[in-house]
Amino acid sequence: MIKIPPYLKKGDLIGVTCSSSKMELQAAEFAAGVLNNMGYRVHLGITVGTSFHNFSAPDELRLEELQDMLDDPEIKAIVFGRGGYGMVCLLDKLDFTRFRKHPKWLCGYSDITALHAHIQEQFGIPTLHSMMCSGITPQTADNEYVNSLHLALKGKSYRYSHPTHELSRTGHASGILVGGNLSLLANLSGTRSQINTKGKILLLEDIGEYRYNVDRMMYNLKRAGWLEKLAGLVVGGFTDGQETDTPFGQTEYEIIRNIVKDYKYPVCFGFPSGHQVENYALKLGLKHDLKVGEKRSEIKEAVSR
Repeated sequence: MIKIPPYLKKGDLIGVTCSSSKMELQAAEFAAGVLNNMGYRVHLGITVGTSFHNFSAPDELRLEELQDMLDDPEIKAIVFGRGGYGMVCLLDKLDFTRFRKHPKWLCGYSDITALHAHIQEQFGIPTLHSMMCSGITPQTADNEYVNSLHLALKGKSYRYSHPTHELSRTGHASGILVGGNLSLLANLSGTRSQINTKGKILLLEDIGEYRYNVDRMMYNLKRAGWLEKLAGLVVGGFTDGQETDTPFGQTEYEIIRNIVKDYKYPVCFGFPSGHQVENYALKLGLKHDLKVGEKRSEIKEAVSR
């Protein structure tokens, strides 16, 4: 049974924490101002604006703050400051007892994929793959992607449409949406946080990876059984791809198309999600409908309330 966290009302409190890499205080304060303008109160945690090597703080402090925000009944949602690296260090030390009884929306992407996947696999509680504070800037503050975070937190259902990419495979699919950052998903493969993808729609995106490594990670997913029994596949942005001195010979999208060529489910390339300005909020763990047409593709929330 899916237990959907309560949607937010005006005046509700949002917690902001940097459970992974560090973030500048000024950038977080700007994002908090935008969330204020949406009608929410915002609490910036002590890991915001601090640094410990590449992390925001040592593991113990990042763990303590995230645990406190998960347990605090006044905090109705957590919008993470940024991704980077560090969430996987905390997963097995977190206590989700109170969170399971009183879930709240956890909002982010990139490294936060580890938390999304763990919660969906272990508890079946939906989370929000969305813009984080790092993506809410003076240039993006009033765009449709930041606004999609606001609408999702309010409980508005959505239907996102975009032109069909030339590599897409047409068709219709319905299933629970899961996934996120390819690197994190491959890293979770074989752990108790690995998602059961049978009959589900899988979202993939990434940034800054060597193309041969994208190929390797996709083979990891294939060999581990992630790809065989999907209902559908949604491929978001693969930005800032890297090459070795000898080019790999395929783009990221071509690599993924080759890996899934023998399966029959629809594949939607170029969906506006990932490490880019075009990053729609998506409710992971809830049922969605995917339609990949000849000219346009769309994904919509299909949960009944």
